[in-house]
Amino acid sequence: MGCTLRVGGCEGVIVETEAYRQDDAASHSFRGPTDRTRVMFGPAGHLYVYRSYGIHWCVNVVCGPDGRGEAVLLRALRPTAGLDVMRARRGGIADRLLCAGPGRLTQALGIDGTFSGRALGDAGVTILGPRAPVDVVRDRRIGITKDVERQWRFLEDGSRWVSRPPSVHATRDEGKR
Repeated sequence: MGCTLRVGGCEGVIVETEAYRQDDAASHSFRGPTDRTRVMFGPAGHLYVYRSYGIHWCVNVVCGPDGRGEAVLLRALRPTAGLDVMRARRGGIADRLLCAGPGRLTQALGIDGTFSGRALGDAGVTILGPRAPVDVVRDRRIGITKDVERQWRFLEDGSRWVSRPPSVHATRDEGKR
């Protein structure tokens, strides 16, 4: 949260994520490595990109130790550079919606399945550390039917750039990230 994701000349500050790990029935890694999910099992710092419902690309950053399927889904960014390119890719929608949701984010940044397995730093994909601490709200993840009670959706508190506002289940996270 609060880090800058840069892909080519486009970038934005990460304002919303969701966590997934192998003991989580909602995770693609839950049943163990497959051809599609092998990248989730390490090493950390690689991208796991998949198609959701056969329509939208979604990008995750692998974050667990080798052998354990863990990744963080990037759900929303506050766009900060390359907005003209993002607007063209997204068909001229309002700036607030350019990267508000995992499918919108990948479309705006030009991320597709060819990015899966790439290490951060390859092909112009980087994550730069946060410039300042961020107040975080924890909430239930979106669009899942298993392990729904886990509060593994993280949102920048008060951000207008998130895909959806916090639900009634949301809680303030302790400290800043």
